[in-house]
Amino acid sequence: MTEEGPIISNIKTRRSVRSYTDRPVSDKIIENIIDAGIHAPTGLGLQPWKFVVIRDKSIMKQISTYCKPRLLEQLEEADIDTAREFKKMLKSEGFDIFYNAPVLVIVLGDTKAPTVESDCAMCAQNMMLAAHSMGLGSCWIGTACFVQDNPEMLQKLMVPENYKVVAPIIFGYGDAIVAAPPRNGPDISWV
Repeated sequence: MTEEGPIISNIKTRRSVRSYTDRPVSDKIIENIIDAGIHAPTGLGLQPWKFVVIRDKSIMKQISTYCKPRLLEQLEEADIDTAREFKKMLKSEGFDIFYNAPVLVIVLGDTKAPTVESDCAMCAQNMMLAAHSMGLGSCWIGTACFVQDNPEMLQKLMVPENYKVVAPIIFGYGDAIVAAPPRNGPDISWV
């Protein structure tokens, strides 16, 4: 058995970061993160992604304000301890679904591509792993996908007509070390 290399270590130590410093993230770093994303596998070689980079806190606040009640509606029936706590946070006017991160990158997917969801998800994973390797935190904010239902906001974000929001991801310098959550062992069937 061999020792784990840096890629395996990067995969195993990446965490979803939900608390950020005010330290800005340069355009060059964001471009490098996106470049790592576009090197993900893609069905039929279609590369169905586009990216919207948002630094404007007022736009992020508008998206957060729009999306919070929509997720709250979906969670009303959920009876999971973590959902109860998250519902409390969503009801708080001051809660920001982007956790005051300095940058939001939305991975858009071309709806004409048959593998758009998996292609953009692999792109997003590459981006989050790249960010971690550069000392940045990240978190995929699925709640922000509700912005897809707001034509006015989509126009403001310059989302092309045949594209959809697949992976809204925040990036920034985390202000705390996030502990590893417990992981179940893999459930494997050998045939």
